[in-house]
Amino acid sequence: MLKKFSHGMIERNILLLGVLTLITVSIGGLAQIVPLFTVETTIERVAGIRPYTPLELMGRNIYVREGCYACHSQMIRPFRDEAERYGHYSLAAESMYDRPFQWGSKRTGPDLARVGGRYSDDWQAAHLRDPRALVPESIMPPYAFLDRPLDTRNIQRHLQAQATLGVPYTPEMIANARADLETQARPDRDPAGFQSRYARARQAAFDGNPGVVTEMDALVAYMQMLGTLVDFRDVTPEQLRQQ
Repeated sequence: MLKKFSHGMIERNILLLGVLTLITVSIGGLAQIVPLFTVETTIERVAGIRPYTPLELMGRNIYVREGCYACHSQMIRPFRDEAERYGHYSLAAESMYDRPFQWGSKRTGPDLARVGGRYSDDWQAAHLRDPRALVPESIMPPYAFLDRPLDTRNIQRHLQAQATLGVPYTPEMIANARADLETQARPDRDPAGFQSRYARARQAAFDGNPGVVTEMDALVAYMQMLGTLVDFRDVTPEQLRQQ
């Protein structure tokens, strides 16, 4: 009888109902939010993850600019059919430096989270220039115009902006941004300083022409690093819990 009376009283009193609803929602919200302030990060630590090189970062910008994400996801879900087709399921740490991230479920074309190293640089460049010359059933538009020179004037400011957002670019990386970009796309350059700043970064004439750094160089460099930073043989659910 008392319970019915109390419940009815609350329902008929709009002000009381609103206050009690606010208290209930606040308690639930605090229960979810407060624990997050006790941990350094909600993203698991995975060995091998590094910031993008200047050339890869420019390539990623082109990837976003051309809307590649509209047809190619970069998220492999933890299901057997996904893993057998594309590779190890995606880790949050792989996208921790992405602004914005490229996760999604739209796949007009294949998922590209593990495309790095699956094909040669020449194949990737040729496929971008004329997709149907290599894959006759492809509906991807050609991107031959990416053979134009890459505009690198603002690369230092770009790294500075990324650092402001939390990407761990050091002052040395920012100061050498343009030189590192040129070095990665020209295999005749001394790679010592560049590779000391960016572990496991490849140096190559990605578009086949070492004389000019092009947008094609940048896009292929970005695609060729996707999925290559982490040794997935060492990544298991148990290992992630211990990080």
